[in-house]
Amino acid sequence: MSCLFCKIIAGEIPAKTVFQDQYLLAIEDINPAAPLHLLLIPRKHIAHTLDLLPEDDLLIGHLFRVAAGLAKERGYDESGFRIVTNTNADAGQSVFHIHFHLIGGRHLLWPPG
Repeated sequence: MSCLFCKIIAGEIPAKTVFQDQYLLAIEDINPAAPLHLLLIPRKHIAHTLDLLPEDDLLIGHLFRVAAGLAKERGYDESGFRIVTNTNADAGQSVFHIHFHLIGGRHLLWPPG
């Protein structure tokens, strides 16, 4: 297994886990771009959004609800937060295991860089 996130999910690489269930793992980003910067990673290996299947709809819906709950629990529901995923290298994807960034705690520009 060479996927970084699969190794984190398997416990082979340590990470600061803030949430986990049978479907996903949420960890603190090691290079945070904001006061709140978590990565939500499905346990199922999916390379990126182009590989999502209809049977993944519940997983992705669950992931978004968990992300919103984590933002609210940390007090970012009023000020706002962003949930972002990148698809392929030009969009900034560096680990080819679908994951979502939960970012908040500072003014986020639009459009993003």
